[in-house]
Amino acid sequence: MKRRYNMPFGAECRDDATVRFRLWAPAARQVELCLAGISAQIPLERRDQGWFELITDAARPGAQYRFRISGAQEVPDPASRFQPEDVHGPSEVVDPTAFDWQDVAWRGRRWEEAVIYELHVGAFTPSGTFSAVGERLDYLADLGITAVELMPVADFPGQRNWGYDGVFLFAPDSIYGRPEDLKELVQSAHERGMMVLLDVVYNHFGPEGNYLRSYAPQFFTDRHRTPWGDGINFDGPDSRVVRDFFIHNALYWLTEYNFDGLRLDAVHAIIDDSTPHILQELADAVRTAIGPDRHVHLVLENDRNQARYLQRGERCQPKRYTAQWNDDVHHALHVLITGEHDGYYVDYSEHPLEQLGRCLAEGFAYQGEVSLHRNGETRGEPAAGLPLSAFVSFLQNHDQIGNRAFGERIISIADPRAVRAAMAILLLAPSPPLLFMGEEFGTATRFLFFCDFEKNLAAAVTEGRRNEFARFARFNDPAQRESIPDPNALSTFETSQLDWSQLEQPGHRDWLGFYQTLLNLRCQYIVPRLLTACTLEAEYEVHGDRALTVHWKFPDPAEELVLIANLGSDSLSGPASSASNVIYASDGLSADAIARGTMPPWSVVWFLK
Repeated sequence: MKRRYNMPFGAECRDDATVRFRLWAPAARQVELCLAGISAQIPLERRDQGWFELITDAARPGAQYRFRISGAQEVPDPASRFQPEDVHGPSEVVDPTAFDWQDVAWRGRRWEEAVIYELHVGAFTPSGTFSAVGERLDYLADLGITAVELMPVADFPGQRNWGYDGVFLFAPDSIYGRPEDLKELVQSAHERGMMVLLDVVYNHFGPEGNYLRSYAPQFFTDRHRTPWGDGINFDGPDSRVVRDFFIHNALYWLTEYNFDGLRLDAVHAIIDDSTPHILQELADAVRTAIGPDRHVHLVLENDRNQARYLQRGERCQPKRYTAQWNDDVHHALHVLITGEHDGYYVDYSEHPLEQLGRCLAEGFAYQGEVSLHRNGETRGEPAAGLPLSAFVSFLQNHDQIGNRAFGERIISIADPRAVRAAMAILLLAPSPPLLFMGEEFGTATRFLFFCDFEKNLAAAVTEGRRNEFARFARFNDPAQRESIPDPNALSTFETSQLDWSQLEQPGHRDWLGFYQTLLNLRCQYIVPRLLTACTLEAEYEVHGDRALTVHWKFPDPAEELVLIANLGSDSLSGPASSASNVIYASDGLSADAIARGTMPPWSVVWFLK
């Protein structure tokens, strides 16, 4: 099977053995095509509204090219499908039909089945390639993973980067392999029954390697400011082309690469005062283009907790977005098991158990309440009527580890019993869980912020990274801030790579068995019931400052899922319970203790009545 997404820009291989080149360059006087191996430049014809176009038989798949702007600067193609020599090098003509897809019967999986595993391609394995990830797919399937989520792979500057500094949004980074290697990874996952999701960044371009301002400054606007500078122009003059660029990018990954979904990074930093909002238009375009016979999932990271994007339609199908990463559940659990309350954790420092209960039963903890961290602003929208599948739960992800000064894993800063209790909650609760690579075998390998910018930018990024932590008492002293690892140092990246040899150690194998057991229970008891339900009737009760009970009622009135948890370091006594319908109990929690209502420190018991 051949898959090709026809775009209105970039280099498109045509059936008549020609290649069509098209560039939006409204600030250019002229545009010429520079083909490697050909000394003469070939002019593109000026079209309406800033477009330039050329159809030629001088180029073939594999040809490298640049665009020459106004007789001077040569730039790569912003819609390049591949950058073999990084962001400042030439683009390559790619024929997507050269890859022969074998997963024609694959239609995806329902979101209720999702168990998500987030990984960074470069740090997941020693070789850091798409092919090397493929070699670990059997391991992930055995673990119980049903969806692999790749951190952004769009071409970024240098040899290493988290991926959020991408500048060629259609080109998988060459350090990880060629486009066909990524397609093979997706296909191999499908063969094992796993979805593949891709993290995409539509709120900014990276600071190095983006040439758009030189010939299409209309891509940006100073009317809106973001943490990275001028905003993307989604709502001003000439914004139609800009909006289409990102909408086509989403459709490209979902069709040409057959990804099962996208995770949109930090959409709260996308500023759009027009109607419809770009998030709405993008989701509508995806839902229209992708047929109903295929499961495709759109997931948000949205600090504003805007429930409006998660609404359901007929048969509980998402109208636009399938789910959102639920920072609330992470923050509440993190405070409970670590005691930390700096930064955004201040919003969870007074009633974390209450907020955890609300997350488990309703989705968001903040549904319009005042946020102290945000200087008294209200945060969130009511989540009533949304299924719990709309909220992705996690105890670790790239942000919550990597945005710590020293990239510590939760296992290094919390009692291991507390970590196990937290994961026993998240892995069996109705909301889909997300794991971050390596947590399943209890690795303490740090995941640090790393990049590889050119010299002057590198120094600025290093200084900026260290100054971010100046507001923390621990880093008031400049000398102490100097101890924060340099993001541009190769050692920072190497420190972040997983050590798979740890699986040979009994302690790490024990952690892996713990995760496998819980995910098997989820598959056996929880998922089948979620597949027959949309919204669940749920309620929670807090007992003191450490005990929590949550009840979820399934459509079958005879079925109820019950959680009882002691998230503290002291034993607790509660109501006696029958141990006959227990599906999981923490180590050391005997049937006799359950019957007496005695909960040891950091213990969890699940009942299915």
